Amino acid sequence: MTKRQVPESEEEWKQTLTPEQYRILREKGTEMAFTGEYVHEKADGTYECKACGNPLFSSDAKFDSGTGWPSFDQALPGAVEYHKESSHGMPVLRSLGVGGERTEITCARCGSHLGHVFDDGPTKTGKRYCINSVCLDLEEK
Repeated sequence: MTKRQVPESEEEWKQTLTPEQYRILREKGTEMAFTGEYVHEKADGTYECKACGNPLFSSDAKFDSGTGWPSFDQALPGAVEYHKESSHGMPVLRSLGVGGERTEITCARCGSHLGHVFDDGPTKTGKRYCINSVCLDLEEK
């Protein structure tokens, strides 16, 4: 995929993306577990941002986390940005002594929401980037 021009307004994003893509990429939604196109994908290539074509993850970093979303143990250098958040009931969990903050990841080029990264990955990086399939395109080798 070739990098595309990044829309300048939310109205332009709505014209560019499907309603589901817009809900997840621009409104920070989440797709249902085990429903995404790339959950079980094993092809070699580069996963790119569905919104702008920015290369995000190598297929070499992909692993089966069993969570229902494509998982990676590292992003390509400079591909994503990290944002601490405590939404979706996290304050309640923290008050119970469980969970707490999580880290949202967005595309470094267009700012679109991709998913979250956790420090519980089984590989040497210790990271689990849990990504919505709808946010990705796979450019196969």
